[in-house]
Amino acid sequence: MNIPTIQAVLGTAAIAATLGFAGNAAAQGAAFPSKNMVMIVPYTPAGSADAMSRAIATRLGTALGRNIVVDNRPGASGMIGTEMVTKADPDGHTLLGHTSSYPATAAVRAKLPFDPARSIIPVGMTARAPMLFAIHPSIPAKSVKELIAIVKKEPKKYFLNYGSSGTGGNNHFSGALFASAAGIKMQHVPYKGISNAVTALASGEVEIVIASSSALLPQRDSGRIRILGVTSAEKSPLFPDLPTVASQGAPGYEYELWWGTFAPAGMSQERISYLYSLINKIVTSADMKKFLDTQGAEPWLMPMAQLPELLPKEIARYKKAAQLAGIEPQ
Repeated sequence: MNIPTIQAVLGTAAIAATLGFAGNAAAQGAAFPSKNMVMIVPYTPAGSADAMSRAIATRLGTALGRNIVVDNRPGASGMIGTEMVTKADPDGHTLLGHTSSYPATAAVRAKLPFDPARSIIPVGMTARAPMLFAIHPSIPAKSVKELIAIVKKEPKKYFLNYGSSGTGGNNHFSGALFASAAGIKMQHVPYKGISNAVTALASGEVEIVIASSSALLPQRDSGRIRILGVTSAEKSPLFPDLPTVASQGAPGYEYELWWGTFAPAGMSQERISYLYSLINKIVTSADMKKFLDTQGAEPWLMPMAQLPELLPKEIARYKKAAQLAGIEPQ
Protein backbone atom coordinates (compact mmCIF):
# COMPACT_ATOMS: atom_id res chain seq x y z
CA MET A 1 0.00 0.00 0.00
CA ASN A 2 1.31 3.45 -0.87
CA ILE A 3 1.20 5.32 2.43
CA PRO A 4 1.45 9.12 2.27
CA THR A 5 3.65 11.04 4.65
CA ILE A 6 2.16 12.90 7.59
CA GLN A 7 3.35 16.17 6.11
CA ALA A 8 1.56 15.46 2.83
CA VAL A 9 -1.68 14.65 4.60
CA LEU A 10 -1.54 17.65 6.86
CA GLY A 11 -0.71 19.81 3.89
CA THR A 12 -3.82 18.73 2.00
CA ALA A 13 -6.82 16.90 3.34
CA ALA A 14 -6.36 17.46 7.05
CA ILE A 15 -5.80 21.20 6.71
CA ALA A 16 -8.62 21.51 4.22
CA ALA A 17 -10.94 19.69 6.59
CA THR A 18 -9.89 21.87 9.49
CA LEU A 19 -10.33 25.09 7.52
CA GLY A 20 -13.59 23.96 5.99
CA PHE A 21 -15.16 23.25 9.34
CA ALA A 22 -13.44 25.84 11.50
CA GLY A 23 -16.40 28.14 11.11
CA ASN A 24 -18.90 25.65 12.43
CA ALA A 25 -16.66 23.70 14.85
CA ALA A 26 -18.32 25.39 17.80
CA ALA A 27 -21.74 24.49 16.45
CA GLN A 28 -20.61 20.92 15.84
CA GLY A 29 -19.27 20.76 19.38
CA ALA A 30 -22.54 22.10 20.79
CA ALA A 31 -24.66 19.60 18.86
CA PHE A 32 -22.23 16.72 19.11
CA PRO A 33 -21.70 14.86 21.24
CA SER A 34 -25.02 15.27 23.00
CA LYS A 35 -24.28 12.41 25.41
CA ASN A 36 -21.41 10.20 26.52
CA MET A 37 -19.90 7.99 23.85
CA VAL A 38 -18.76 4.39 23.53
CA MET A 39 -15.76 2.93 21.73
CA ILE A 40 -16.37 -0.75 20.95
CA VAL A 41 -13.20 -2.83 20.80
CA PRO A 42 -14.01 -6.24 19.27
CA TYR A 43 -11.01 -7.94 20.88
CA THR A 44 -9.88 -8.89 24.37
CA PRO A 45 -8.19 -6.39 26.69
CA ALA A 46 -4.38 -6.21 26.79
CA GLY A 47 -3.84 -6.52 23.03
CA SER A 48 -2.62 -3.79 20.69
CA ALA A 49 -6.13 -3.01 19.38
CA ASP A 50 -7.30 -2.40 22.94
CA ALA A 51 -4.28 -0.24 23.81
CA MET A 52 -4.57 1.90 20.67
CA SER A 53 -8.33 2.32 21.03
CA ARG A 54 -8.06 3.39 24.66
CA ALA A 55 -5.37 5.91 23.80
CA ILE A 56 -7.59 7.51 21.15
CA ALA A 57 -10.76 7.28 23.26
CA THR A 58 -9.16 9.04 26.24
CA ARG A 59 -7.76 11.90 24.17
CA LEU A 60 -10.83 12.25 21.94
CA GLY A 61 -13.06 12.35 25.00
CA THR A 62 -10.97 15.19 26.40
CA ALA A 63 -11.17 17.10 23.11
CA LEU A 64 -14.95 16.64 22.96
CA GLY A 65 -15.60 17.24 26.64
CA ARG A 66 -17.36 13.90 27.00
CA ASN A 67 -16.57 10.55 28.55
CA ILE A 68 -15.88 7.79 26.02
CA VAL A 69 -16.37 4.34 27.52
CA VAL A 70 -14.24 1.57 26.00
CA ASP A 71 -16.32 -1.60 25.73
CA ASN A 72 -14.48 -4.83 24.86
CA ARG A 73 -16.71 -7.20 22.90
CA PRO A 74 -14.46 -10.04 21.70
CA GLY A 75 -15.58 -13.09 19.77
CA ALA A 76 -15.60 -14.56 16.26
CA SER A 77 -12.20 -12.97 15.55
CA GLY A 78 -13.58 -9.47 15.99
CA MET A 79 -16.85 -9.92 14.12
CA ILE A 80 -19.20 -9.88 17.13
CA GLY A 81 -18.20 -6.41 18.26
CA THR A 82 -18.08 -5.17 14.68
CA GLU A 83 -21.63 -6.35 14.01
CA MET A 84 -22.81 -4.45 17.10
CA VAL A 85 -21.43 -1.23 15.63
CA THR A 86 -23.02 -1.85 12.21
CA LYS A 87 -26.40 -1.79 13.97
CA ALA A 88 -25.72 1.41 15.94
CA ASP A 89 -27.08 4.85 15.10
CA PRO A 90 -24.55 6.52 12.75
CA ASP A 91 -24.55 9.74 14.75
CA GLY A 92 -20.97 9.46 16.04
CA HIS A 93 -21.79 8.40 19.59
CA THR A 94 -20.74 4.80 18.87
CA LEU A 95 -17.24 4.29 17.49
CA LEU A 96 -15.18 1.19 16.77
CA GLY A 97 -11.49 0.67 17.45
CA HIS A 98 -10.15 -1.69 14.80
CA THR A 99 -6.99 -3.09 13.31
CA SER A 100 -5.75 -4.67 10.09
CA SER A 101 -6.86 -7.98 11.57
CA TYR A 102 -10.40 -7.03 10.51
CA PRO A 103 -10.01 -7.08 6.70
CA ALA A 104 -7.89 -10.21 7.08
CA THR A 105 -10.69 -11.98 8.93
CA ALA A 106 -13.39 -10.62 6.64
CA ALA A 107 -11.48 -11.92 3.61
CA VAL A 108 -11.84 -15.54 4.76
CA ARG A 109 -15.40 -15.44 6.06
CA ALA A 110 -17.71 -17.19 3.63
CA LYS A 111 -20.78 -15.46 5.08
CA LEU A 112 -21.34 -12.49 7.37
CA PRO A 113 -24.59 -10.80 8.46
CA PHE A 114 -23.30 -7.46 7.19
CA ASP A 115 -21.21 -6.11 4.33
CA PRO A 116 -17.67 -6.09 5.78
CA ALA A 117 -16.41 -3.56 3.23
CA ARG A 118 -19.22 -1.01 3.47
CA SER A 119 -21.08 -1.40 6.79
CA ILE A 120 -18.42 0.48 8.75
CA ILE A 121 -16.31 3.43 7.67
CA PRO A 122 -12.97 4.76 8.92
CA VAL A 123 -13.08 8.23 10.46
CA GLY A 124 -9.38 8.42 11.24
CA MET A 125 -6.28 6.26 11.18
CA THR A 126 -3.95 6.00 14.18
CA ALA A 127 -0.73 4.10 13.56
CA ARG A 128 1.09 1.37 11.68
CA ALA A 129 3.88 -1.02 12.67
CA PRO A 130 5.61 -4.20 11.67
CA MET A 131 5.02 -7.38 13.66
CA LEU A 132 7.65 -9.30 15.60
CA PHE A 133 8.51 -12.97 15.10
CA ALA A 134 8.81 -14.77 18.45
CA ILE A 135 9.59 -18.34 19.47
CA HIS A 136 9.67 -20.31 22.71
CA PRO A 137 13.23 -20.66 24.10
CA SER A 138 12.97 -24.46 23.96
CA ILE A 139 13.53 -24.19 20.20
CA PRO A 140 17.33 -24.23 19.67
CA ALA A 141 17.42 -21.40 17.15
CA LYS A 142 18.89 -17.92 17.54
CA SER A 143 17.68 -16.71 14.14
CA VAL A 144 14.87 -17.36 11.69
CA LYS A 145 17.43 -18.90 9.34
CA GLU A 146 18.44 -21.43 12.00
CA LEU A 147 14.79 -22.14 12.78
CA ILE A 148 14.00 -22.95 9.15
CA ALA A 149 17.11 -25.12 8.90
CA ILE A 150 16.30 -27.30 11.93
CA VAL A 151 12.67 -27.73 10.86
CA LYS A 152 13.73 -28.85 7.40
CA LYS A 153 16.39 -31.17 8.85
CA GLU A 154 14.14 -32.77 11.48
CA PRO A 155 10.52 -32.03 10.49
CA LYS A 156 9.03 -34.69 12.78
CA LYS A 157 10.93 -33.54 15.87
CA TYR A 158 10.37 -29.85 15.20
CA PHE A 159 6.83 -29.69 13.86
CA LEU A 160 5.89 -26.15 14.88
CA ASN A 161 2.58 -24.85 16.21
CA TYR A 162 1.88 -21.13 15.90
CA GLY A 163 -0.69 -19.29 17.97
CA SER A 164 -3.07 -16.56 16.85
CA SER A 165 -5.90 -14.36 18.13
CA GLY A 166 -8.35 -16.30 15.96
CA THR A 167 -8.89 -17.78 12.54
CA GLY A 168 -8.34 -15.30 9.73
CA GLY A 169 -6.69 -12.58 11.85
CA ASN A 170 -3.30 -10.94 11.46
CA ASN A 171 -1.48 -13.59 13.46
CA HIS A 172 -3.04 -16.39 11.42
CA PHE A 173 -2.26 -14.72 8.09
CA SER A 174 1.27 -13.77 9.07
CA GLY A 175 2.03 -17.32 10.23
CA ALA A 176 0.56 -18.98 7.16
CA LEU A 177 2.39 -16.62 4.81
CA PHE A 178 5.65 -17.21 6.66
CA ALA A 179 5.31 -20.99 6.33
CA SER A 180 4.66 -20.56 2.61
CA ALA A 181 7.65 -18.22 2.12
CA ALA A 182 9.99 -20.41 4.19
CA GLY A 183 8.86 -23.67 2.57
CA ILE A 184 7.96 -25.39 5.85
CA LYS A 185 4.80 -26.75 7.47
CA MET A 186 3.32 -25.34 10.66
CA GLN A 187 0.07 -25.99 12.54
CA HIS A 188 -2.24 -23.07 13.31
CA VAL A 189 -3.67 -22.91 16.86
CA PRO A 190 -6.33 -20.18 17.30
CA TYR A 191 -7.00 -18.59 20.69
CA LYS A 192 -9.69 -16.19 21.88
CA GLY A 193 -7.29 -13.25 21.91
CA ILE A 194 -3.65 -12.44 21.28
CA SER A 195 -2.91 -12.18 25.00
CA ASN A 196 -4.01 -15.82 25.32
CA ALA A 197 -1.79 -16.83 22.41
CA VAL A 198 1.23 -15.05 23.89
CA THR A 199 0.62 -16.72 27.25
CA ALA A 200 0.54 -20.06 25.41
CA LEU A 201 3.85 -19.18 23.74
CA ALA A 202 5.46 -18.27 27.06
CA SER A 203 4.36 -21.58 28.58
CA GLY A 204 5.55 -23.63 25.60
CA GLU A 205 2.06 -24.67 24.53
CA VAL A 206 2.89 -23.29 21.06
CA GLU A 207 6.32 -22.62 19.59
CA ILE A 208 5.72 -19.48 17.52
CA VAL A 209 3.64 -16.31 17.69
CA ILE A 210 3.92 -13.42 15.24
CA ALA A 211 2.34 -10.37 16.84
CA SER A 212 2.67 -6.71 17.74
CA SER A 213 5.50 -5.52 19.95
CA SER A 214 3.05 -4.44 22.67
CA ALA A 215 1.81 -8.01 22.91
CA LEU A 216 5.25 -9.66 22.88
CA LEU A 217 7.79 -7.36 24.54
CA PRO A 218 6.65 -7.88 28.17
CA GLN A 219 7.22 -11.63 27.81
CA ARG A 220 10.51 -11.01 26.00
CA ASP A 221 11.67 -8.75 28.82
CA SER A 222 10.86 -11.47 31.36
CA GLY A 223 12.96 -13.96 29.38
CA ARG A 224 10.08 -16.28 28.55
CA ILE A 225 10.20 -15.85 24.78
CA ARG A 226 12.84 -15.06 22.14
CA ILE A 227 12.29 -12.52 19.33
CA LEU A 228 14.08 -13.33 16.08
CA GLY A 229 12.99 -10.73 13.56
CA VAL A 230 10.68 -8.06 12.23
CA THR A 231 8.05 -8.57 9.51
CA SER A 232 8.59 -5.37 7.53
CA ALA A 233 10.11 -5.61 4.05
CA GLU A 234 13.13 -3.58 5.21
CA LYS A 235 14.73 -3.09 8.61
CA SER A 236 12.48 -0.99 10.79
CA PRO A 237 13.69 2.19 12.54
CA LEU A 238 11.37 1.13 15.34
CA PHE A 239 13.47 -2.02 15.93
CA PRO A 240 16.93 -1.23 14.50
CA ASP A 241 18.59 -4.25 16.12
CA LEU A 242 16.24 -6.80 14.55
CA PRO A 243 16.81 -8.26 11.06
CA THR A 244 13.86 -8.78 8.75
CA VAL A 245 12.28 -12.21 8.56
CA ALA A 246 12.52 -12.04 4.76
CA SER A 247 16.31 -11.69 4.87
CA GLN A 248 16.61 -14.83 7.00
CA GLY A 249 15.29 -17.43 4.60
CA ALA A 250 11.73 -16.33 3.85
CA PRO A 251 12.15 -14.30 0.62
CA GLY A 252 9.33 -11.90 -0.19
CA TYR A 253 7.80 -12.16 3.26
CA GLU A 254 6.24 -8.93 4.52
CA TYR A 255 3.45 -8.10 6.96
CA GLU A 256 2.41 -4.83 8.57
CA LEU A 257 -0.23 -3.84 11.12
CA TRP A 258 -2.43 -0.77 11.23
CA TRP A 259 -4.95 0.67 13.68
CA GLY A 260 -7.81 3.11 13.21
CA THR A 261 -11.15 4.45 14.41
CA PHE A 262 -14.34 3.46 12.57
CA ALA A 263 -18.03 4.28 12.75
CA PRO A 264 -21.32 2.87 11.39
CA ALA A 265 -21.94 3.61 7.73
CA GLY A 266 -24.39 6.39 7.05
CA MET A 267 -22.77 9.10 9.15
CA SER A 268 -22.96 12.60 7.67
CA GLN A 269 -19.88 13.91 5.89
CA GLU A 270 -19.82 16.90 8.23
CA ARG A 271 -19.54 14.64 11.29
CA ILE A 272 -16.94 12.41 9.63
CA SER A 273 -14.86 15.49 8.81
CA TYR A 274 -15.19 16.82 12.34
CA LEU A 275 -14.02 13.54 13.93
CA TYR A 276 -11.32 13.12 11.27
CA SER A 277 -9.86 16.54 12.07
CA LEU A 278 -9.84 15.88 15.82
CA ILE A 279 -8.29 12.42 15.47
CA ASN A 280 -5.56 13.71 13.15
CA LYS A 281 -4.65 16.40 15.70
CA ILE A 282 -4.45 13.72 18.39
CA VAL A 283 -2.32 11.39 16.28
CA THR A 284 0.21 14.13 15.47
CA SER A 285 0.45 15.44 19.04
CA ALA A 286 3.64 15.07 21.08
CA ASP A 287 1.70 13.22 23.76
CA MET A 288 0.47 10.59 21.30
CA LYS A 289 3.94 10.26 19.78
CA LYS A 290 5.28 9.29 23.21
CA PHE A 291 2.54 6.70 23.59
CA LEU A 292 3.13 5.22 20.12
CA ASP A 293 6.84 4.93 20.92
CA THR A 294 5.92 2.66 23.84
CA GLN A 295 3.84 0.54 21.46
CA GLY A 296 6.55 0.19 18.82
CA ALA A 297 4.40 2.00 16.25
CA GLU A 298 4.50 5.18 14.21
CA PRO A 299 1.69 7.67 13.40
CA TRP A 300 -0.26 6.97 10.23
CA LEU A 301 -2.52 9.55 8.62
CA MET A 302 -4.58 8.95 5.51
CA PRO A 303 -6.12 11.63 3.24
CA MET A 304 -9.86 11.84 3.79
CA ALA A 305 -10.57 11.09 0.13
CA GLN A 306 -8.94 7.65 0.54
CA LEU A 307 -10.88 6.58 3.63
CA PRO A 308 -14.00 5.15 1.88
CA GLU A 309 -11.91 2.71 -0.17
CA LEU A 310 -9.61 1.52 2.60
CA LEU A 311 -11.63 -1.55 3.58
CA PRO A 312 -12.68 -2.65 0.08
CA LYS A 313 -9.05 -2.52 -1.05
CA GLU A 314 -7.70 -4.21 2.08
CA ILE A 315 -10.26 -7.02 1.97
CA ALA A 316 -9.48 -7.68 -1.70
CA ARG A 317 -5.75 -7.72 -0.90
CA TYR A 318 -6.22 -10.21 1.92
CA LYS A 319 -8.36 -12.47 -0.26
CA LYS A 320 -5.39 -12.79 -2.62
CA ALA A 321 -3.10 -13.43 0.35
CA ALA A 322 -5.45 -16.13 1.65
CA GLN A 323 -5.25 -17.96 -1.65
CA LEU A 324 -1.45 -17.75 -1.58
CA ALA A 325 -1.29 -18.99 2.03
CA GLY A 326 -3.89 -21.71 1.51
CA ILE A 327 -6.35 -20.29 4.08
CA GLU A 328 -9.79 -21.66 3.21
CA PRO A 329 -13.03 -19.65 3.67
CA GLN A 330 -14.56 -20.30 7.07
